[in-house]
Amino acid sequence: MAPKKWAPSFLNEDTSSIPSKKSALIILNQPFSLGLLWKLWKTSSWKACADGGANRLYDSFSGELQPLRSRFLPDLIKGDFDSIRSEVKEYYSSKGVAIVQDGDEDTTDLMKCVSGLTELESQTGGVQHELIILAGLSGRLDQTIHTLSYLHKLRKVRESVFAISDDNVAWVLDSGEHEIHINHKALGKTCGLLPVGITSTILTMRGLQWNLTDCPSGFDGMISTSNHLLPEEPIVYVKTTEPIWWTAELRPEAFAELPSV
Repeated sequence: MAPKKWAPSFLNEDTSSIPSKKSALIILNQPFSLGLLWKLWKTSSWKACADGGANRLYDSFSGELQPLRSRFLPDLIKGDFDSIRSEVKEYYSSKGVAIVQDGDEDTTDLMKCVSGLTELESQTGGVQHELIILAGLSGRLDQTIHTLSYLHKLRKVRESVFAISDDNVAWVLDSGEHEIHINHKALGKTCGLLPVGITSTILTMRGLQWNLTDCPSGFDGMISTSNHLLPEEPIVYVKTTEPIWWTAELRPEAFAELPSV
């Protein structure tokens, strides 16, 4: 079987072109920069806020940026609504945004939004979106671990799911072979392969400063952290016997553009 190729649309240099696969953006209730939001918003055809994520979106456009608020309307706000502020809920409701309260205590707000996306996809031919989780790697450790755990499970039912913060982007590489296409203008040099949620794996990788061949990796042994991308290498090859997390740092200047008022 050929290696799975990874080239996330939101890391493309030209975000004005239509990506080959539609992207969906879910905004969580953690801090993020306006530049990162703008980059992801432009490349996403469907946007949702998970409960308090609506507060974060709303607050991104205050002061002199307030005129922009009405241009950044999500398609869905969903959650148990223990975090969304009343004025935020009223504002988006007045703008026609779908607002769905879901009190299911067995699912998190992130899971509720993914369910909303899955429902949309089933109604429109079943083609999956490339899913981007904004702010899933920052803030409280327990929430971050939930993101890691949930995306680890989602790999079984969704083809492409990414978590991103202002500092880094990460996603799960399932067992098998992978080719990660690197845009060095968007990614910094530091990266890692993290055996989260598994006992151990056997890793082979090429295209990094420190490569491995059939090397065991686990929390009780070796972990490839603080590895480096090489500027002359456009592709990183990874082979793993178990699911593993790939993470790479982002270049702030690649996400510095802001929307104009």
